[in-house]
Amino acid sequence: MVKGKKILLGELLIENQLINREQLQEALRVQKETGERLGQTIINLGFVTEQKILDFLEYQLGIPQISLAKYHPESDVLKRVPEQLIRRHKVIPLKTQGNKLTLAMADPLDLIAIDDISLATGMQVAPVLALSGEVEAVINHYYGMSDDVEKSFQDFKGADRQELDFVLNLEHTDAAREMGPIVKAVNSIIKQAVQEGVSDIHIEPQDVQIRVRFRLDGVLRDVMTLPKQALAPLVSRVKILAGMNISEKRIPQDGRIQIKDGKLNIDLRVSSLPVIYGEKIVIRILDKSKVLLKLSDLGFQPALLEKFRDLSSQPYGMIMLTGPTGSGKTTTLYAVLAEVNTEDKNIITIEDPVEYVLSNINQVQVNPKTGLNFSTGLRSIVRQDPDIIMVGEIRDSETAEIAVQAASTGHLVLNTMHTNDAAGAITRLVDMGIEPFQVASSVIGVVAQRLVRRICQHCKETYEVPNGSTERLFLGRNSWETIVLHRGKGCSYCNHTGYKGRIAIHELMVISPQIRELILTKAPTGVIMQRAIEDGMIPLREDGIQKVLAGLTTVSEVKRASFTLE
Repeated sequence: MVKGKKILLGELLIENQLINREQLQEALRVQKETGERLGQTIINLGFVTEQKILDFLEYQLGIPQISLAKYHPESDVLKRVPEQLIRRHKVIPLKTQGNKLTLAMADPLDLIAIDDISLATGMQVAPVLALSGEVEAVINHYYGMSDDVEKSFQDFKGADRQELDFVLNLEHTDAAREMGPIVKAVNSIIKQAVQEGVSDIHIEPQDVQIRVRFRLDGVLRDVMTLPKQALAPLVSRVKILAGMNISEKRIPQDGRIQIKDGKLNIDLRVSSLPVIYGEKIVIRILDKSKVLLKLSDLGFQPALLEKFRDLSSQPYGMIMLTGPTGSGKTTTLYAVLAEVNTEDKNIITIEDPVEYVLSNINQVQVNPKTGLNFSTGLRSIVRQDPDIIMVGEIRDSETAEIAVQAASTGHLVLNTMHTNDAAGAITRLVDMGIEPFQVASSVIGVVAQRLVRRICQHCKETYEVPNGSTERLFLGRNSWETIVLHRGKGCSYCNHTGYKGRIAIHELMVISPQIRELILTKAPTGVIMQRAIEDGMIPLREDGIQKVLAGLTTVSEVKRASFTLE
């Protein structure tokens, strides 16, 4: 690339027929509104993928392409470039050779970035191509939370009492968006969490500071600490956005924030809880713009998936999904509904909350303030001529009784419950006061589910399990067998955890005639479980072991998820 020569990406893409003139004009129009790089705007509009642009630039300009997920920048090289420039231009300095600095960039045509870094380091810059997501992941790993948050709280420490009072009373106005360090900080924290695919944000007051943690792939990690004096305005800002009472600090509250921006559709569920050092805030992030998963994407073993699909195609009966909070039960139910959703079916759900909107399905949101709970809602749903009913959760005996009756009178009922295993769901229904003969005649299958972290595909490596190790003991394999497993070394793509994404482990108990007999005699959970295994059920732990041997997850993850079965 000739230094100082302006290369127009849009024109290059048109010349090579990757986009047309109308698409370029649309991208330029959107770019003026957003201020983003043209290349990123073209990608966001879906005209061409980022990978295709990188492949094209590599071929057209001869700039090499690398995977940052497999590359560790040299720490002394990182120090050569000011963090401010790294963040502003979204680049990663990789290595030096003589007077040449290798720089990973999502946009190698950004001559301003190249000139700025060349001026700051006094070196000749040699750009290489990298995916923008990988560049951001490396920046987040080495420099932590967005510098917008850090700068906001530096501003906060220097703010006077009058300004803090103003921030504390901000409402939904233009001033709220433009003024006050707390407003900027809250926006930055939420934006960072959404970009990283976080499921929950925890804001926790402690003795001398505030701890902010993110839950990603089911695991919490610290992301930053904030000054304790920021707690009151920080909590107030979140409460204002969520429509909660900022003057009430003595009782727990719930609220909701909706973010809609183009294709982005994020629902934030906010919960406050009084603790000894103030109010703790947890924000659950539901990205409604994400494509719902198919049953085939959820990690079911092929034989298990066939049995589950057979159950979900039955005209009536109850199918129960069981597991702890956050084990993906609702996602599985949504995947089932997507498969059985045909024009000749009347499908109605009652949920708390409605996490994703499904087309051609009637979804009811629980609203305790108006008296609409699971039991009252379910009574009305049964009178709506449904073919399939989904009950978000069975929490009480009244809801359980109505659901069982519906399943016994010609409806397919899908629901969730919190039990440790599939057999435990049966005894839980009986304990809730449902007659054993009703349970035996209505329930046709129970799926127990847990989520385990998936090994990162970018840094996956193999290793041999030594004799006498706890891993070999857990797997139940003989000492003379050679066992080769997989694990993640840790890279920038997975934030150096060795894991990226999650996969489910399952056990599916189909209610056989023998199990029905046991239900009628009020047999304990252990007896029902043993009978189910004799009938061919693969327990959670064994399903997890099969996924370990297949190189999908690790022994430690399966032990963490299925500890109740050990």
